[in-house]
Order: sequence, then C-alpha cells, then structure tokens
Amino acid sequence: MEEMAEESGYFEPLGRAHSVFFHDDTPTLLVTFESRAKIRADDDGDQLPRGYQIARAAGCSSLTLICDHDSWFRDPAVFAYFDRLVDEAFFEDFDRVVFYGAGPCGYAAAAFSVTAPGATVVALHPQATLDPKIAGWDQRFRQMRRTSFTDRYGFAPEMLEGVEQAFVVYDPLQPFDAMHAALYARPCVSLLACRNIGKNIEQMLRGMGILDDILIAACQGELSEQRFWKLYRARRNLARFLRQVTARLASQNRTFLEAIACRNVTRRLNGPKFRARLAVLEAELAEQGVTLPEPSQIGAQ
Repeated sequence: MEEMAEESGYFEPLGRAHSVFFHDDTPTLLVTFESRAKIRADDDGDQLPRGYQIARAAGCSSLTLICDHDSWFRDPAVFAYFDRLVDEAFFEDFDRVVFYGAGPCGYAAAAFSVTAPGATVVALHPQATLDPKIAGWDQRFRQMRRTSFTDRYGFAPEMLEGVEQAFVVYDPLQPFDAMHAALYARPCVSLLACRNIGKNIEQMLRGMGILDDILIAACQGELSEQRFWKLYRARRNLARFLRQVTARLASQNRTFLEAIACRNVTRRLNGPKFRARLAVLEAELAEQGVTLPEPSQIGAQ
C-alpha cells in the first residue's frame, strides 16, 4: 500500500493501532473501515483493502481506515485525522462520498460520516454505542468497557443527522444486532431487516456476490431500498443462507415448512443434502398422514 500510495495518494499511520490508505482517482469517494486481519485473510490473495478493490473496479477514489484490532476506531489519533480532513475541506473536493463498514467498522462508518455532510452510509449490523448507560444490555464486548463512547464522535446514530441517506443492514433474529439497529431509527435511515442472514452479514453478502454491487450502486447514487431488495434475492441461491433457514425451522419443529423449503431448494438447485433431508421429512409427514401440496396449490391457498 505504501508503494501504491506514492503514485496517487498516501499511506500513513494514525497512532499505534490504526493507519489510513488514500487512493485519488475520480470525484466519487468510497470511505471504508476495515481490520488488518480481514485484509490479510482476503480470499483474493492480494491483501489489499476491500474498499480499495471495489473503488478501483468502479473507477472511484478510496479512503481506507485500518485498525490493528477491533477498536471501534475510538482513538484520539483517528479523531485528529478526521478533524484535519474537515479543516482542509477534504470531502468538499468530491461530488459523492460513501461510508461503509461492518460490525465495529460499521459503527465507525456511521460515527465519522458526520465529517462529510450529504454522504451516503452503508453499515452492516453496526453497534450504536457501547456506553453501558445506553447499551448495558450488550455483554459481547467486555474488553471495551473502559473505552469512552461519550466524547467526540461517540453516539453513532446522532452522527448520521447530516447524511443524505444511511442503510443499516441487520438480522432481526439476532437480538443484540436488532436492538442496536433500533437505536439508528431516523428519517434519513433505512433499516433493512434481513431475517436468517446471521451474525456475519458481510461474509454472507459476499457469498451472494452482491456486496460489491451494493457499494457500487451507492457510489453511483443509485442505491435505494428497492435496489437493495432486488439484489438481495440472490440469497435464494446461496446454500449457506438456505441451510440457516432450514436449520431454524428444524429447531422450531416446523416440519411441514422445513419440508417445503427443502423441496424448493432441491428442485431449483438439486442440493444432495437438502434432498436427503427432504426424504426424512416426507417420511415423518407421511406417518402423520400429511402430504406436501404442489407449489400452485400453496399459492392458491
């Protein structure tokens, strides 16, 4: 990244636990928050920030904030960097700015978007805050209890008031994620409830092959709730997502609905595991004197 930045941007450390990579290309800027571990584990093998790769493919500029560990970017050095960008009117040089992150990075994307009024934010299952007075019910991140979320750039939902539009993607079946998402409810925020997508939404959207499309649409000013749901139909062909759906039905002993789901997958994708499970479920239903109706009959009902 240092070598690449010499030609069209810069790479510099921000304190001891963060760094920033800027690539200047066009008047559209994609700002992403990423962890060093995920960058190194990237399936593409080039170990470059995902945001940079997406921006490069879309012909956009990119600004990537990198953390050495899950810090929620609560670091004075990061605060000072965004203060500098504001003082230099950095974001005013761009016609469109998009902030993106997932989880702790999604929190940061929302929190620091306040520095670029009129920006678009895409945040996957972000935390709103870890301040125990507001989110004391979230016991997942005990290591962050001594970190202040009450000073500058603290409560992420409030930092969204100047954005053009924010999209918060979460699974309503994940209680903590759903509770954080509720704190983001604002007129400028679209809460996109994706049932059964699970805890790692970024990985699931990448598996569906639509994460890049979502961010590119945002960079082009074309992302909307309708566009998202149209892209999200790709979940119907992702085996991992379908396994989560059927597993939940199985845990709830909803044999009839699980059988219908397995039959649908078997007919469309010919999954051998779903076919084997379907045979077991059909046998159980037969013992109860129940037969599966044809899809046309389900629609008629």
